[in-house]
Amino acid sequence: MKLQQLRFFLAVVENGLNITAASEVLFTSQPGVSKQIRLLEDELGLKLFVRRGKRLESLTPAGERVAERAERVLRDVSGIKALADEIRDEPTGQLSLATTQTQARYVLPPVIDCFRRRFPDVDFHLHQGTSEQIAQMIDERRVDFAMLSGESDAFGSLRVLPLYQWDRVILVPRDHELAGLDKKPDLETLAEYPLVTYLFSDRPESSLMSSFTAKGLTPRIAFTARDADVIKTYVRMGLGVGVLASMAVEEGADDDLVAIDASGLFPRLTTWIGFDDDLPLKPSHRAFIQLLAPHLSERQIDGRTGPPEVGPNGPELPLRGGPVGPLEMRGC
Repeated sequence: MKLQQLRFFLAVVENGLNITAASEVLFTSQPGVSKQIRLLEDELGLKLFVRRGKRLESLTPAGERVAERAERVLRDVSGIKALADEIRDEPTGQLSLATTQTQARYVLPPVIDCFRRRFPDVDFHLHQGTSEQIAQMIDERRVDFAMLSGESDAFGSLRVLPLYQWDRVILVPRDHELAGLDKKPDLETLAEYPLVTYLFSDRPESSLMSSFTAKGLTPRIAFTARDADVIKTYVRMGLGVGVLASMAVEEGADDDLVAIDASGLFPRLTTWIGFDDDLPLKPSHRAFIQLLAPHLSERQIDGRTGPPEVGPNGPELPLRGGPVGPLEMRGC
């Protein structure tokens, strides 16, 4: 049995039993994929797929069990290769991260720039998506790390480390009546205006909606988007009052808008990085995490000691405000 046969078999499974799609992902021919699968079935003495003519309809019960074991085998092989790289201390390979648009646009550029200068031979792959899409990417092992804001239990069984905290701001045009107030508006005042905010913030369980509900208020959500730049565009159009991350407001680019501090109105949010305990951490992985969170020690990153506790009993995490400039990156 060859590892190539297992890779071809799993590629077919992961591409909806579509051999053509699998061959494109594998950069090989459709007959080549079919041949490797036939060889694997012949060697195992099992039928892995239910077939109707030339079409694959589903996995057989045996195929499902082989797929589960093949995933573990290939994951172990990948782990051995990463371990070998670490033992040799070769700063090569790749690092893949899935995160939201706000983190990708306003936090990560100087971090990635510094990382690439320190590890020029490590390929960095950045994937954007919603929280649900990010969870799926790391669950399917398509990325090494996930970076999300909110509650740490959103990461499921992953090992998580707290990176920093941030507050929201209220964003309005300069001629908006809220811009002329001598103090920040309360939730009762804010509930009188249509709001433009992040995708899924209109869900009852979200921290934004929960803040209003606790006061017996029902906000008017006029528009939601996963992209902070889209939120700012619709605020400029007068569609509503923006509620977004403070780090998404840029000096110079957003001087036509007024950002009103919303700390205390809504819960302070924590951004976390999560990864599977099975991931062998290379020196480049540790360096990337420490660029994001200099307060984390190598022992905490490696799991030899527990991560900092988030909450009233734990140490204060760094508070992220506006976008970080490249000269502010420690170690670059």
